[in-house]
Amino acid sequence: MRIARFSVAGPGQGDPQFGVVTGELDEYGQPEEGATVVALAGDPIYAGINLLDEVHRLEDVRLLAPVLPRSKVVAIARNYARHAAELGNDVPAEPLFFLKPNTSVIGPDEAILRPRASEELHYEGELAVVIGRICRDVPATAEDVAAVIHGVTVANDVTARDLQRRDGHFTRAKGFDTFCPLGPWIETDVDLARIAEGLRIQAFRNGDVVQDGSTADLIFDIPTLVAHVSSVMTLLPGDVILTGTPEGVGPIEPGDEIEVYVAGIGSLTNKVAAR
Repeated sequence: MRIARFSVAGPGQGDPQFGVVTGELDEYGQPEEGATVVALAGDPIYAGINLLDEVHRLEDVRLLAPVLPRSKVVAIARNYARHAAELGNDVPAEPLFFLKPNTSVIGPDEAILRPRASEELHYEGELAVVIGRICRDVPATAEDVAAVIHGVTVANDVTARDLQRRDGHFTRAKGFDTFCPLGPWIETDVDLARIAEGLRIQAFRNGDVVQDGSTADLIFDIPTLVAHVSSVMTLLPGDVILTGTPEGVGPIEPGDEIEVYVAGIGSLTNKVAAR
């Protein structure tokens, strides 16, 4: 099931709502003609799936970030060996993670804003996990981890690479407003075995392929990540874990368009502008 957060397009747009997206996806992760959104009563993480008698054509709504983490975004660094190598880093012995503020989250088609402090902005296409219930010390088994996951979505861990080198840590470089695009929806039918076997992750800069990887190459799989992070901090409903990016990260400039695609989940597109 694909859960979207949306507002009705047009003058005087309404308040954000949640809904179930119907229809099939094409080979590029885009919904085929005739797709609709069936509105839900409340946030399904808390209220469950309660369909309303309200249906919109997908083309008539504006998709928003499918989740607004009330607490935190946890991002995993260097979780693909070739990405670690391309930046001159060793593979960590255990999951290496940092926090992005929830104010960094934006949705599909919202602008990534390059801050005045940076001259080297990078994209990082990723698979993201959305937590569905309060949890701590989750065992690293597929069954236990699946029980605490609400779904998965597509992410872009935008990074001010020059500030990352200058600061020697991640907080400022990863934490600016607009530096965590998420979307276009949350896929709730999570098959952890299928993810381990490999979902294709691609990033396109202005239509050209710049990243082409697979979740089969994750150093630490999703059960390991959820277990490790939850051994340190309590995870709350709506928290997001970014699972890491494959090799091929690179610069984006104002005027560029960056699209991240994860097979079977969807495609997330954002343009870049100057702040």
